Amino acid sequence: MIDAQKHNQTTGSGETGDSIDLLRQELTQEIKRLNRLSSRGILALSLFLVISILAWWGFPLFPAPDAVIAVLGKPPTARMVSIVLLLYTFSATILSLTRMIAGIEHRSSFVHVGFLTGFFLFYYFGKALNDNYWAVLGSGITILGVESYRIWSFCSEGIAKSREDMEYVNRTGRRPPQE
Repeated sequence: MIDAQKHNQTTGSGETGDSIDLLRQELTQEIKRLNRLSSRGILALSLFLVISILAWWGFPLFPAPDAVIAVLGKPPTARMVSIVLLLYTFSATILSLTRMIAGIEHRSSFVHVGFLTGFFLFYYFGKALNDNYWAVLGSGITILGVESYRIWSFCSEGIAKSREDMEYVNRTGRRPPQE
């Protein structure tokens, strides 16, 4: 009886048990990959918070701003950095929202951590970090919060789709129909 069911499943769909097992493995691997990927936004946000704490303490491991200014020259004014920060915050948020709407898999929000760290450093070397700390922190939490939600949302949808496909394969013994 069981052999007849297997025969009906494999001959009706043209697939062997090995290809179905391979499909199950692929779906399981995709679910694992998306689970790992879903935490990248939170990891980037956590890294940014660590950098923010270092900025709050005045970057104790870095040389004094005067020493860096002597080597590299005068940094841009705090006003100019603030304008660029405002433009960056707006642009990064819009970019993240459009990626979310389009369903694009863009894995990394660590690039944003690098840019935001750069803003902290420009303010630090321009001796304006105390006045602008909260602006960078607020921008960072906004950008990385949206990015984190976007990555989590994308992965959740992918996991749900893969689980539905796995359920279909287990129920019918065939590949799920392509959309």
